[in-house]
Amino acid sequence: MHSGGLPLRRIRDHGHVGRGLRNALALAALLTIGCHERVAGPWGDAPPTVVVQWNEAALDGLRRSRLGPPMAARALAIVHTAIFDAWAAYDARAVGSSQGAPLRRPPIERTTANKERAISYAAYRTLVDLLPAAKGTFDSLMLHLGLPTGDASTDVSVATGTGNVAAAAVLTLRHSDGANQLGDLAPGAYSDYTGYQPINSPFEVVDPNRWQPLLVPNGQGGTTAQRYVGPHWGLVTPFALSSGAQFRPATVPNLYQGAGYAQQVAEMIEYSADLDDEKKSIVEYWADGPGTALPPGHWAFFAQWVSRRDSHNVDEDARMFFALTNAMLDVSIAVWDCKRVFDYVRPVTAVRFLKAGQQIRAWAGPYRGTETIFGQQWRAYQTGEQPTPAFPEFTSGHSAFSAAAAEVLRSFTGSDVFELSVTVKAGSSGVGPSAVPASDLTLA
Repeated sequence: MHSGGLPLRRIRDHGHVGRGLRNALALAALLTIGCHERVAGPWGDAPPTVVVQWNEAALDGLRRSRLGPPMAARALAIVHTAIFDAWAAYDARAVGSSQGAPLRRPPIERTTANKERAISYAAYRTLVDLLPAAKGTFDSLMLHLGLPTGDASTDVSVATGTGNVAAAAVLTLRHSDGANQLGDLAPGAYSDYTGYQPINSPFEVVDPNRWQPLLVPNGQGGTTAQRYVGPHWGLVTPFALSSGAQFRPATVPNLYQGAGYAQQVAEMIEYSADLDDEKKSIVEYWADGPGTALPPGHWAFFAQWVSRRDSHNVDEDARMFFALTNAMLDVSIAVWDCKRVFDYVRPVTAVRFLKAGQQIRAWAGPYRGTETIFGQQWRAYQTGEQPTPAFPEFTSGHSAFSAAAAEVLRSFTGSDVFELSVTVKAGSSGVGPSAVPASDLTLA
């Protein structure tokens, strides 16, 4: 179990499932071919490639959206698949993923300017479809690039038409991929069409192995029960997997009344009691909750770092982001398949259930530190108003997204050397503002 779904220490595998996802999903993506942080970088004033510019526009759109992590992974994969397909038209060997016949353009047309124009139209069309609330951001980038947004040409002899056609092909496939983006399988974009109902209620734990929706603020002074984000997501059409069940284990480990269940609860309490400024800063850095680009976007930000660190050109970025984002799409499908099938309890429910009526030493809340509290009062060190994410715990999305994405970046660059560092400013905590960390703290 992870507190609130977040690793209190560095990202770690979630047993054999995490390792399988890391190796198989990341390498399948390669073979088939967040974040506003102040970071130290060796690139000076070198401008980012157009691929990176569109990736950052996508992350900005995700920060403004209310999408969950799997929907964010899908959005990034769609954008970068369209980018890859548009770019592939101007490459001697690459073949786009969504065309019946390759959009191969003759050698005389394979210029950087044509690649960038086709990429921009492909990205713009897909982003407006996926994140319409951020259309102003996408319009602004097109204006900055000197490209008219109203050019809807489908003439593939010009780069604008190539980009528009590539985007349309990807969107046509993905609009019927089982994600329910259009709300045509059940009312509401991305809504569940499988009839999921939780076993437990916010007020009663009927089965201590199963997910419990908790009460959260409703924005009107009251509360409402959490709604499971994406119970149908294991049915979404993958990129490289055979199905969402391909890596599903036989059973979830550590069921209630087994020793492993109690051991994990004890571990969570120990982590909570042992929080210091560094651990709190690590938790908050990796939180990736509402209002952020979510875990998939965090790793896209890391790819931006790699691009600029290694002085990538547009060809390298078209390939790298395509592999990265499709690996994370497949992660989202495999992980959410496990979450639905096993419907496993989150740490906050398990600790409160197992330790109800008992006194424990744990973090007691902002500005309070570690105190003796009753077990039913235990809470995760969690940013925002959500006490824990609104989906079952097993298997960990954070761990699987991170493992697969790290494997793609390692495989693409040929090295585990990363070099990124971020300075967490004193008093910048979202949980204990003005108090945490006590002084500037660098994570690397």
